[in-house]
Amino acid sequence: MKRKCLEGDVCPVARALDVVGDWWTLLIIRDAFAGVTRFGDFQKHLGVAKNILATRLKDMVEQGLLQTSEVGARSEYQLTDKGRALMPVLVTLAQWGEVHTEPEEGGTRVLDARCLQPLRKVEVFSQDGRLLGIEDIVTQVPGARCQVPGASGLMARTR
Repeated sequence: MKRKCLEGDVCPVARALDVVGDWWTLLIIRDAFAGVTRFGDFQKHLGVAKNILATRLKDMVEQGLLQTSEVGARSEYQLTDKGRALMPVLVTLAQWGEVHTEPEEGGTRVLDARCLQPLRKVEVFSQDGRLLGIEDIVTQVPGARCQVPGASGLMARTR
């Protein structure tokens, strides 16, 4: 089943999910952050079917998340600036997963490369430096006469 295109949606969450909303996409980005560059290595690490991986990699290059280069007879995939900009998203998702899902024995952890210590929890701050909670955030909907407070605002309707 083909999914609905959210590319032109007014909601930035919907537009972002149009680019990275498939789980293989974020797992490929995760592996690229870990240094994986070759098709065969992505396939081995992810256990994904080759046709699905080929489609995802092609889409990710078209979306500007990855770029390819020829190294000998093989193509390698590297993160672009747009792909690297997903690092805070993946760290936040990993931190959420550490708290809210059951870990496998010896599960993966996200650490500071310099000291091998866990990262501080990702937090949201205002322009003036105040730590914000969900009750402190509103979503302004274009054309609306009011702002939508809190969590309901983050779940803006899509077209």
